[in-house]
This record gives sequence, structure tokens and C-alpha cells, in this order.
Amino acid sequence: MAETISASRPLPELRTGAAPARPLRIALVAGEASGDALGAGLVSELRRRHPDAHFAGIGGPAMRAAGLDAWFDASELAVMGLAEVLRHLPRLLKLRRSLRQRLLDWQPDVFVGIDAPDFNLGVERWLKQRGVRTVHYVSPSVWAWREQRAAKIGASADRVLCLFPMEPAIYARHGVDARFVGHPMADALPLQPDREAARAALGLDRRPVLAVLPGSRMGEVGRLAAPFIEAARRVAEQVPDLQVVIPAANAACRAALEPLLASTSFPSPPPRLLDGQAREAMVASDVVLLASGTATLEAMLAKRPMVVGYKVAPLSAWLARKLKLLKVTRFALPNILANEDLAPELMQEDCTPERLAEAVLAWFKHPDAMATLQTRYVDLHAQLRQDASARAADAVLSLINAPLGPAA
Repeated sequence: MAETISASRPLPELRTGAAPARPLRIALVAGEASGDALGAGLVSELRRRHPDAHFAGIGGPAMRAAGLDAWFDASELAVMGLAEVLRHLPRLLKLRRSLRQRLLDWQPDVFVGIDAPDFNLGVERWLKQRGVRTVHYVSPSVWAWREQRAAKIGASADRVLCLFPMEPAIYARHGVDARFVGHPMADALPLQPDREAARAALGLDRRPVLAVLPGSRMGEVGRLAAPFIEAARRVAEQVPDLQVVIPAANAACRAALEPLLASTSFPSPPPRLLDGQAREAMVASDVVLLASGTATLEAMLAKRPMVVGYKVAPLSAWLARKLKLLKVTRFALPNILANEDLAPELMQEDCTPERLAEAVLAWFKHPDAMATLQTRYVDLHAQLRQDASARAADAVLSLINAPLGPAA
């Protein structure tokens, strides 16, 4: 049942039946910037095949520019953290009720929920029970914890579109139609990034560069910034003329990082705090020290050696271990994709300035290991570079045209 979409991409024809043909109606919901970007690529590809199709739902500026009639803005779903969700729960429930009824009245040919599983899977399940075909774009991390969620996701989505090649087999074990479409980030980044251009854009010279990325959320920055910055200071003491760049994901992260940097004495040159520009910093660097998460995939696609660190709240770590929630021994996406330890991972108690600095210095001291790693990262990049938006569009259209009943 799990499969990879064919690269040939024939244009599906519209369904035929007793009712007169009308332009396709495709509903989509994305809840944050990454989902908005995925949705924009999907809408553009669907419009290329069916220029008269109508698109409506929830999206951000990228999806609106691609042609979505946004009934609500994606920012209305961008709520993170238990306290924030509870505070906004009445508004979110009202929005969901309004959206569900409007979708049912509009009668889309398919509904595509893009990531945001806490919101979208419930909407998908409700619509599927009422005869609307449903797609969930971006699989939750069923490979990392609670694999049984795959069956529950299948109860909501007729088809799951996966960004990573190891995911469809997991869904197949639970009888769910899941398809690997590739990762749009792999399509966007070149196989051979231009490090000199990135350094020029950031005003960096040929001296060694360390990029430090302690996360994009305030909780991550609160736990990781201090050990990461201290690790960078220790590395700078041993790597002459090291240029340290620290991209701040947003203004709040910058405000949290500034006092830490002001209280840490670095050798010359002093570290540079950037506003965003994380991708440029990675491409420009010799080594990246970063938080576990999607950024590790971006560092892999930038072909940079990395050291991955992470900490969660002590209670969360204790519960995860006690309840055996995690099903993986590797956490960084490059290591999971390669099924081997390409990047050092220093988690929880191991995420100390001493151990982080030691791992970063090992890369600087072994340039031959850097060269070998680049070849592996190119291979992994090629596996993910599948023209994801086009394949996702094919998967959506083939579901629309499939006979009613079990997944085609």
C-alpha cells in the first residue's frame, strides 16, 4: 500500500459521472510559516495542472499569493505550549466549528491538512466521516514515538504524504495509504552550496566560522543558549581567529541571547548576533552547533559538519524514559536518514559546554572527516530531492480520481 509517486506525473483527468463537471474545489489548512510554504508549493502545482481550480481554507501570505482564498489566516492557528493552547481554546474551538461547517457547505473535492496535526487531524476525521476525501501532508514523527498513532492518523486521512522515505512502511503496517513525496527543502537547496557567496553576504572572511543555533523557540533558547555559548567560547580559545555567528530566530530570541553574550568573554573577533539568516550562517560555516530538530536537516542539506545538542525539562525527560515513549536511539534527522551516527548527539545530561566543545573541536581537528561526510550528505540530499510539490499534487489529484472505497 505504501509507495513512491511515479516521477512521470501524467495529468489526471477529472472524475466523470451524472453531474455536470465543475472546476475542482480543493480545501487546504496550514497553521504556521513552514506549512504555508508547503501549501504554496502544492497550490502552485495544482493550478498548473488545473488552472480553473478553486482553492480555499486557512493559509498565510505565501498560500494567498499562490491563489488560496483564505477564509482565516494561518496565524490564528499558530499557538504553542499548553498554557497558550488553554488560553486560546475557546477561540480555536469556535474557529474549528465555523471552518468545518463552511467546508461542508462548500463541498470540496478533497481536503488537505498541512502539518498542524492537533488541529487538522480532527477536522480531517470529521470531514472523512461525511464523505469528503482527506489528505494529511507531513507525517507526524511516528518513527520516533507512539507508532500506533499511524492507525489513528489513517482514521482521519485517506492518504498521508510523507517527507521522509522511511515513513510509508510504518503506515503500511497499519493499513494506511502513505506516500513518500520528498522534502521541499531538499528541492530548494543546491546539491553544492556556495559557501563563498554565503560568507560574502554575511560579511565573513576566509577565517574559520562556527555557526551556533540554540533553537527557534524560547523554551529551547532558555535551556540551550548558555551551554552552547559557553561551548563556543571554549572552541574560540583553541581555534585562532574563529568567527562565531549566532542567528536569532526572532526578536524574543535575540533579547534572550544578548545578555548571555554580553556576560561571556570571547577572544577576538567577538561573536556576531544575526537577525535570522540561519541558512546563510550554516552554508557559510565550517562547523554548526545546533539544537535537535528540523535545523539538523537544513545543516545536512548545507553539507556542513554538525554537533547536535538538546535538553527538555527534567520531568519530561524522566517521563519519556519511564514510560518508554521514545522508539529511537538517534534523534538528529541526518543520523536517522542514514541509519548511522554521522553527527555527534549530546542529549540531556550530556549536553554540557565541555562535551559540546570537545565534539565541535573534533571536526576542526579532522578536516579529512569533513570531506568524507560531504559525500554522504550529498547522497542523502539526492534521496530527498524528489520535486516534492509536484509529487504531492499528483497524490492529491489521484485520490480525487480514485474509486470510492479502499485507498487506490
